[in-house]
Amino acid sequence: MDTYPLGQFSVNRIGFGAMQLPGPGVMGPPRDHHEAIGILRRAVEWGVNHIDTAQFYGPDVANELIREALYPYPDDLVLVSKVGAFRDDHGNWLPGQRPDQLRSAVEDNLRTLGVDRLGAVNLRLHEGHTPGEEPVRLEDQLAEMVALRDEGKIAGVGISTANRVQVEQAIAQADIVCVQNAFSLLDRSDADVLDLCAARGIAYVPYFPLGSAFPNLPKVTDNPAVRAVAARLGATPAQVGLAWLLAHRENILLIPGTSRPAHLEQNLAVADVRLSDGDIAQLEEGGVTS
Repeated sequence: MDTYPLGQFSVNRIGFGAMQLPGPGVMGPPRDHHEAIGILRRAVEWGVNHIDTAQFYGPDVANELIREALYPYPDDLVLVSKVGAFRDDHGNWLPGQRPDQLRSAVEDNLRTLGVDRLGAVNLRLHEGHTPGEEPVRLEDQLAEMVALRDEGKIAGVGISTANRVQVEQAIAQADIVCVQNAFSLLDRSDADVLDLCAARGIAYVPYFPLGSAFPNLPKVTDNPAVRAVAARLGATPAQVGLAWLLAHRENILLIPGTSRPAHLEQNLAVADVRLSDGDIAQLEEGGVTS
């Protein structure tokens, strides 16, 4: 696989996202515990050296599965987590953006994963705030992330769900190593942030890489141009959508997740899907730019 820097590390451009390992709604134990452990081990055996996770996936479930499957970790494996939110008993995603909450979340990740330092931690920004509390300034959140880096608990700071102004602030204040925002063939509205990251040598890790995960909203795999190119290449529509991202900018890192062994193999095989200039033109003309 091709590689790209993630801060001080060089990682393969196709990694693994652990969000789909817990049960429905990213809550509770996996559908098949044995299969989840096998998927993680197989991913690393097949060259994955970048795993994206979070303490609030489960909660706790994804991190515990990663530790059970892979500890002691390979020397080149980079574990990346995110903080800034937590889950209630009903599975709601709530903001946890105060500096003390960010610190506690990082320490929880370290404990459950069994490591002294994380490869990177993304500060996931949240539109809302806890009722009765003042919104937390981004400056204060970034300052806490920098302090955690300076203490050696994280190797790099990232930011997620951030607009260009927020990303620029994070670059200036925290020298961030990665950005996680929504981006796909069908939603290129974050192109200016992607271009900024490319110019600065910052890894860009798209979520929703195949379109919206919400029902009744556009999905890359349903797009006629994607399906036409996939049929011509003998690939799946999902592989074509991911291959377009790899071809679009060299700083894009993919973290497709799955709880199915067959899907894992298909995701990693994206590295072998070669799009011609004509394929790319057809995809970009047929895709809907937001």
